[in-house]
Amino acid sequence: MAKLELKYGNHACAEAAIIAGCRFYAGYPITPSSEIAEKMAELLPKYGGVFIQMEDEIAAMGATVGGSFAGLKSMTATSGPGFSLKQENLGYAFMVEAPCVVVNVQRGGPSTGLPTQPGQQEIMQSLWGTHGDKLIPVFYPGNVQEIMEETIRAFNWAERLRTPVVLLLDEVLGHMRETVDMEQFASDKVEIWDRKMPDVPPEEYLPYKPGEDDVPAIAPYGTPGYRGHATGLHHDYTGFPTTDPETCQELIDRLIRKVKNRQPELEKNEEYKLDDAEIAIVTFGTTARAAKTAVDLAREKGIKVGLLRVITIWPSPEETLNKLAKSVKAILVPELNMGQYVLEVERCAKGEAPVYRLNRANGKIIYPHEILAKIEEIAKGGK
Repeated sequence: MAKLELKYGNHACAEAAIIAGCRFYAGYPITPSSEIAEKMAELLPKYGGVFIQMEDEIAAMGATVGGSFAGLKSMTATSGPGFSLKQENLGYAFMVEAPCVVVNVQRGGPSTGLPTQPGQQEIMQSLWGTHGDKLIPVFYPGNVQEIMEETIRAFNWAERLRTPVVLLLDEVLGHMRETVDMEQFASDKVEIWDRKMPDVPPEEYLPYKPGEDDVPAIAPYGTPGYRGHATGLHHDYTGFPTTDPETCQELIDRLIRKVKNRQPELEKNEEYKLDDAEIAIVTFGTTARAAKTAVDLAREKGIKVGLLRVITIWPSPEETLNKLAKSVKAILVPELNMGQYVLEVERCAKGEAPVYRLNRANGKIIYPHEILAKIEEIAKGGK
């Protein structure tokens, strides 16, 4: 039987983190993500966890990595400028393979931008914000129920792949109240994954020696006899720095491969009325809610439109997007930025269908009638 409860988006994220086993949160308040920190400060002590407010977002990300290495499932949350400040330590977390979850409740930017208004301007930054090559999972839910689902999924994949995972929300989702079926999140209904622990004695333990899945086992720092060394430099299986070209290339190849090889399991999309669609909309988050209504409005006018809502933003659903491009006459990508994911859609479409864009970066959402107007323009052969 359903157990329906009204939930606030950011609070739902925090509650789901607790369900997933999060027991450490380090953060710094920033609109529109602050309610996540507030809720974690309330909940964590009740579950034997630790909440700490750091002096800034850089320190918060560093502490999150530290909490992870101490053996706790760890999370931080931020928005806009704070996400930019976290990038160096986010890259460090990737290099040292510290499982953790970073939530970014997006607002308009750049710089201080629009603190209380929605944006989708970190689509590219969520993957490419740090220097160097990396591949991390990035999830983007579309409603409050899904915020809880994707928060748990983010923790599970962070643990399984020993990697940071980014959860993207936006101001509208973070501050939205919707009914959630809490029965789905009962302890006997939710599958929780934990990190791989060493199965060798301390004298044989190498903190960065991968298993067959390319993921090394990790012993919590302080475990008697098990020693680890975490450096942002290229390193060998011991964790100590090396400049050996073969070892360095092997490391980067593995860090990317362990995520890329799980693409079929990581990929998650919602398809809506795509079976006979001649025009497809590709979008995510809050914008997808307006797009779904626009699909229905267009259908009422006899225009065959469907929606692909991308939930796993990265790794990119390349094959799905290419297959979609081959099945339709045109693709429209509405997003609350000046054109980010549209570039990925164009790359994956490979010229099989023209790709159109609808962009906004002024703190206002894109409404269904505006998407409908663009659909009608495309259907008439316009640009």
